[in-house]
Amino acid sequence: MSYTLIGFIAYLVIVLIVGFITYKNNKSHDDYFLAGRKLNPWVVAFSERASGESAWLLLGLPGAAFALGFIEVWTALGCVSGIILYWFVIAKGLRTQSEKVNAITLPNFFAEKFGEGGKVIRVIATFIIIFFFTFYLAAQFNGAGKVMFVTFKIPHFWGIAIGVVVIVFYTMMGGFFAVAWTDLIQGVLMLGALIILPIFGLIEIAKQGTSITQALGAENTDFNSLVHGKTGWAAVAVVISGLSWGLGYMGQPHLLVRFMSIKSTEKIKISRRIAIAWAIPAFTGAMVIGLVGLTLYGKGFFTDVEEIMPYLATSLLPAWLAGLFISAAIAAMMSTADSQLLVITSSVIEDFYHKALGMNVSDKRLLQLSRFITVTIGVLGFFIAITSEKLIYEMVSYAWAGLGSSFGPALLLILYWKKITSKGVIAGMLTGAISTVIWSNIEILNNFISVRFTSFVFALIAIVIVSFFTQKDKN
Repeated sequence: MSYTLIGFIAYLVIVLIVGFITYKNNKSHDDYFLAGRKLNPWVVAFSERASGESAWLLLGLPGAAFALGFIEVWTALGCVSGIILYWFVIAKGLRTQSEKVNAITLPNFFAEKFGEGGKVIRVIATFIIIFFFTFYLAAQFNGAGKVMFVTFKIPHFWGIAIGVVVIVFYTMMGGFFAVAWTDLIQGVLMLGALIILPIFGLIEIAKQGTSITQALGAENTDFNSLVHGKTGWAAVAVVISGLSWGLGYMGQPHLLVRFMSIKSTEKIKISRRIAIAWAIPAFTGAMVIGLVGLTLYGKGFFTDVEEIMPYLATSLLPAWLAGLFISAAIAAMMSTADSQLLVITSSVIEDFYHKALGMNVSDKRLLQLSRFITVTIGVLGFFIAITSEKLIYEMVSYAWAGLGSSFGPALLLILYWKKITSKGVIAGMLTGAISTVIWSNIEILNNFISVRFTSFVFALIAIVIVSFFTQKDKN
């Protein structure tokens, strides 16, 4: 048995043990979904970062950099800017106000702010979350299949199946406690991979007596261009498209719930520093992995460009270290998938079943139902993953745009604008979701400017206009 496989198996055993250990901490569905608002700042910071940067960061972004070159710098810069902004603008306000209205989910928070007007908000928010998160979840499962195929030659189907079983098990057992504590482990592994692997890659390039810019310039001058050789509006659109990734952070339910779970608002400053210190080297490393791969192997080396990270790890690193960092790629997928499972479950159970339908049952029964929904959603995500042919990058971009525009503008205005109305929130959520679906499926529009930007702006405008005209019947 290889060191790579031993390292990977050891990692899986650890996360399963965490699921068993944290099982006893869940005495109610509040514990299952929010860990009783008792998490320390280190766990919150690493959990937010690990959940925020999924298989997309370890596989999708390096793959995009491998395919397109330096143009993906704007994506990395947009993401880091978004992380910094929402830790400063959203975290404290959401933590304080969600506790005041006793909300344990983002839709619940929206609804509780508007009394009777919140009933429709719960239902719409639940269906938006289920719709977009199924694509997001499938992207993570797809990541597991790719990594296991490249590393262990496990068929794609069975690689996905292994990932699904492990994630669903420890999420179902331990709930938010398990998710947060495994995220801490996963966040450390991910950061290690994103710092050390690029260093090995740069050393290998130096041994060949060249550099990234020299090698890429010789192969294709567009690779060295920050706008991929485009001019005029096309170049502007490239910059906006990359930076628009930052807007999506404002509306990701699986990340925002981390702010709601921290022990106190005084701890947010500590978590914020940790999260930002994680993000900057992580995104830099992901970019460098793709550029190193392009330099060493050249365009066209891979049928699937998103296999570059595990291939580079097994080619350049000692077997035991490669095993550890392959686990990091799986960790990236798991840390996001478990959070998404929990958000979908919480929306179905807390927002729809418990609140919207008014089903008052015991905490124990709600906890049982929560675990059942976790398994059901996991199975659904598995079937989407095995039938989808889209790249992880594309699926995450679609879900990111839909969730970010549906919830981001509404959350910002709820926290900072007193004139917002429930009808305005509903208009914003529907506009964000519908514009994402339409804009993403019309190629000429998507090429003109990114759906991540347009859907966010459209939703923001819709909230302001509708709120302005519904002030008299404000709920």
